[in-house]
Amino acid sequence: MNKLGQASLAAVKQSLRLAQAEGIEPKLLLNAANLPTSLLEEGSGRITGDEFQALLAKLLKVFPSPVLGLLSGDHVQPSSYSILGYIVMSCTNLAEAISQIAPYEKLVGDMGTTQVLAYGDEIRLHWHCNYSHPQVREHMVDNVFASWIGFANWLTNDAAEHPIRVELQRAQPPLAYLAEYQKRWRCPVHFNQQHNCIVIHKSQLALPIRQGDPELKPALEQHAQNQLRRLQAPSSFTLKVANIIRQGLQFGSVHQDDIASKLTMSVRTLQRKLKEEGSHYQQILDKERQIRAEFLLSNSHYSLSEISHQMGFTETSSFSRSFKSWTGMTPGEFKQQA
Repeated sequence: MNKLGQASLAAVKQSLRLAQAEGIEPKLLLNAANLPTSLLEEGSGRITGDEFQALLAKLLKVFPSPVLGLLSGDHVQPSSYSILGYIVMSCTNLAEAISQIAPYEKLVGDMGTTQVLAYGDEIRLHWHCNYSHPQVREHMVDNVFASWIGFANWLTNDAAEHPIRVELQRAQPPLAYLAEYQKRWRCPVHFNQQHNCIVIHKSQLALPIRQGDPELKPALEQHAQNQLRRLQAPSSFTLKVANIIRQGLQFGSVHQDDIASKLTMSVRTLQRKLKEEGSHYQQILDKERQIRAEFLLSNSHYSLSEISHQMGFTETSSFSRSFKSWTGMTPGEFKQQA
């Protein structure tokens, strides 16, 4: 199971834009992280959080800047936030824009979660990073905050005042790099803090958005809610693959190439889409084989060798070993019990 959820290609491409700007070929970076270069051509889609973390670790290895996250924030675009970016652009003021982050940030990915807290005249935007790699965590937090501040300035035509302060859990980088924070955030930055948060004055919440379009916002929100429902649906692509395998087992063995062909995609794309849902082809195949084998052992007069052949095994002994690993019983014991 993929423990870090997913990441949208929109978020991934922001890091790839940084790589390209620093003279690092994105295709080589993707290859190094065992990701298909076809991702560069896809307009939408997702990779697993584990894959994104591995990609960022590779980027940090070839470009080991302690402020890589800040530099990545320079490459933010509305599309970096998927549909959330366009919802925010349709809001009327900054308060409304900030209120959209928590409900829809999952569309950008599962990299972290946002919480907005009010303390007197202060509004604190906390962000908790889900990633475990220490350097990647630092990069992600710096990137998220740099992107938020840069995007907010653009949304408000640079009318937004600088934050009151920014608090970061990370250790302070070398002194030579502190100016990079000041240049972008123009406020005190405190390191080794308990939380990662941006603190702004509540008066900034009333700032109007430059392209606010309240009439467009409901349609965008409806689209976002539909996307959220699809993300929360239980392994929709996995179920589709399982159904095709189930049908194939009724007429003989099935192969991964056949499944990919039926879905009009390459085997590599099939594997990637399953991985996005925390699945693996062999796991699905074994489960469907078990269900079919149990049915045939319980309800038919097929011999063990015939059932083994239907399941796609070349040797009965291999089928018997697999069946025992699935159920804890040999096929003979299961049939007798049934």
